[in-house]
Amino acid sequence: MQTLSRLVFGLAAAALMVLAVGLIAQGMWGSLNGLSDMGGSGKTALLGAVGYVIIAIAVFDVAKYLIEEEVVRRIERRSATEARLSLTKFISTISIAVFLEALVTVFRVSGEKPSDMLYPTLLLVAGVFLVLGLGVYQRLSVGAEQVISADDDLDDGKEEPPPR
Repeated sequence: MQTLSRLVFGLAAAALMVLAVGLIAQGMWGSLNGLSDMGGSGKTALLGAVGYVIIAIAVFDVAKYLIEEEVVRRIERRSATEARLSLTKFISTISIAVFLEALVTVFRVSGEKPSDMLYPTLLLVAGVFLVLGLGVYQRLSVGAEQVISADDDLDDGKEEPPPR
């Protein structure tokens, strides 16, 4: 069953990587077409390409995370610290992608139709809550790790040392 699970996660990660490359290609193609048009669509095409690349990076990072955590890694996380560091790295990448996408959307919408600023503003607020949530998680998990470590140290003190 574990082999089947690893195979499915591997196939899903490979599909995500192919889609990420497709997003980058789509962004580049759209920007090249926009630049060849001498009208005002060149700026919009370039901002769209940046958005595609940002989303592709986030998708690629999800695929990389799946490969590292579910396909390559044969053992479960040994400690809460390893899990916390892995999740922190993953959420940090996603939050950076959210902020960059919000920034690109702010530039695109503010130039075209400033009355549509609600979506990029909510995207920025979502990014802030994502970072705040990560901070709360970090604070709580580090506190729990310290309690577990202190308990382990107490347990180690109760055992007799091995004979020499």
